[in-house]
Amino acid sequence: MTTNRDRQRAAARARLEREMADRAEQSRLRRRRNTTIAAGAGALIVVLAAAWVVVALTSDGDKKEQAGADPSSSASPTSCVWHPVVDPSASASPDPELAKNTKDVGKPPASGEARTGTQTMTLDTSVGTIKIEVDTAHAPCTAESFTYLASKKFFDDSTCHRLVLQSIYVLQCGDPFATGFGGPSYRYAEENLPTGKRPAYGEGVVAMANNGQPASTGSQFFIVYKDIEQLDPNYTVIGKVTEGLDLIKKVAEAGVVPEASGDPSAAPSEGKPKTEVRIKTLTMSAPTP
Repeated sequence: MTTNRDRQRAAARARLEREMADRAEQSRLRRRRNTTIAAGAGALIVVLAAAWVVVALTSDGDKKEQAGADPSSSASPTSCVWHPVVDPSASASPDPELAKNTKDVGKPPASGEARTGTQTMTLDTSVGTIKIEVDTAHAPCTAESFTYLASKKFFDDSTCHRLVLQSIYVLQCGDPFATGFGGPSYRYAEENLPTGKRPAYGEGVVAMANNGQPASTGSQFFIVYKDIEQLDPNYTVIGKVTEGLDLIKKVAEAGVVPEASGDPSAAPSEGKPKTEVRIKTLTMSAPTP
């Protein structure tokens, strides 16, 4: 026969177990939410380009911790370093899968990037014109990369491959292969991180995707069409939409294409947009004060 004290102890243990289970579930959901952008930005690069990751970590690891972990990492680097996706000194041949997801158009100049003012990014798309004010002063390396890639027509005739409808409200573009793994032959450091801002990624913000490692920014970017209440500030903010955000919202309203292996009756929350957003051309203006 149990005593009142035994029953109280059992009840206390049960409460503690429930609290621990709740905390574990909250932690799991938080990790999943904060890696959603990274997962679609280039997970393949982590697996197939281990040599490059070692190079990137060696060059940046002594200067800062993983992007977003240290508020000082929000500062722009004093010079732009374009890390090759494949270490040129590596003896092993590049993996063919990596080559398949790399559009090599060279890399931006080693110096001379603009570090003041703003630029206008214009996307002529299949759903209309979208204009973005690029913060060149606070994201000079990202602006320089876009300027260079635009001059090489890197983004032209590419499609926005990913739309997220729950928790993280973004349309993701910038992959010339529309696989979620594509990009140029170089990566560079994160900058202009919205540390301390709430929400860190508000409606209209345009930011860069990465693979979760330092200095892993490439060409993929995401447009936020609704405030994201909880997303860690690990992604470079390049600017803000000044025209055409309503077009993105209409694309979001149309939903996403269900996975072929999924339940066709269910409403998916992430995937390829039902309304195709094809970037016919992406151009960058000259910097203005």
